[in-house]
Amino acid sequence: MAISLPDLPYAQDALEPVISAQTLSFHHGKHHAAYVNKANEMIADTPHAEKSLEELIHATAGDASQGVLFNQVAQVWNHTFYWESMKPNGGGVPTGAIAAAIDETFGSYDEFRSQFKAAAMSQFGSGWAWLVKGDSGLEIMKTGNAELPMTKGKTALLTCDVWEHAYYLDFQNRRPDYVDAFLDKLVDWERVNARLADA
Repeated sequence: MAISLPDLPYAQDALEPVISAQTLSFHHGKHHAAYVNKANEMIADTPHAEKSLEELIHATAGDASQGVLFNQVAQVWNHTFYWESMKPNGGGVPTGAIAAAIDETFGSYDEFRSQFKAAAMSQFGSGWAWLVKGDSGLEIMKTGNAELPMTKGKTALLTCDVWEHAYYLDFQNRRPDYVDAFLDKLVDWERVNARLADA
């Protein structure tokens, strides 16, 4: 089945002034679209052509001969998950089940925020910071390049994209400011609660 580029779950200018319409135009319309197009090109007329995106990720993960295809399909998934981790006027202290789980695991939202930001800041080069649910409960992790929690047996709940193209037009080299703004103004905690309920 062909992989499609999903629409953004909000208008292209809806995350301004934190993330500009120009950034989303490039990030979604160019970067994300390029992963979709390359993946479709690579799976056309192969046994992979009928697999779902998740099946493709699992089929190619850890296989050096499939590394290029893994990078494309994992990045399609990662970017879709990232768009759906944000909403206009989001962020701040969560409520509901995720708030209780964060307090139980990290002691407080402030401690969670500190650890999540540290993961985002210490990811050298390109990658992602994640809040995930593992066998023992909530965890914060970081992954490089296209890597993602599902190949490590963990369920993603939230991600922040720390590839430079995610923030450079709006924040230049100020990754700390971007991560602060993501946490304080963009996180869709309702979506995170829904993901936790399904985990």
